[in-house]
Amino acid sequence: MKTYSQRPMDVQRTWYLIDAATAPLGRVATTAASLLLGKAKPTVTPHTDGGDFVIIVNAENTVTTGGKADKKLYYRYSGYPGGLYSRTLKEQQQQDPTVILRQAVRGMLPDNKLRQGRLDRLKIYVGTEHNHSAQKPEKIDLKGSR
Repeated sequence: MKTYSQRPMDVQRTWYLIDAATAPLGRVATTAASLLLGKAKPTVTPHTDGGDFVIIVNAENTVTTGGKADKKLYYRYSGYPGGLYSRTLKEQQQQDPTVILRQAVRGMLPDNKLRQGRLDRLKIYVGTEHNHSAQKPEKIDLKGSR
């Protein structure tokens, strides 16, 4: 019996839609990362990018628990001495809420050469409108999951 190894030409990609306002930030990010990796498929192969496309809507209504809105910090560095800037989650949400979800999902993907290609398949929108309705994305319901 031979072991199956997926090839890039055999990958079948589907589109999924996740509403960020229905579940906490961590649950949305883990679900998105799992779909981007292709973990739910029986043909998952670690060295081949066999994941799907993920659309996340309502990024401005991301749910956080505890005191994360005031305690969690987002850093950026200009490259110069004294050029380290930080923002709280609440400030980042007002500035650009897509960064919060993108960094959460990025941190849950393995750090290898396939990461950027997987992140390119992640589409994050601030409102409920997205321009991928032609792909007929399948809606993922995170309310019912534990």
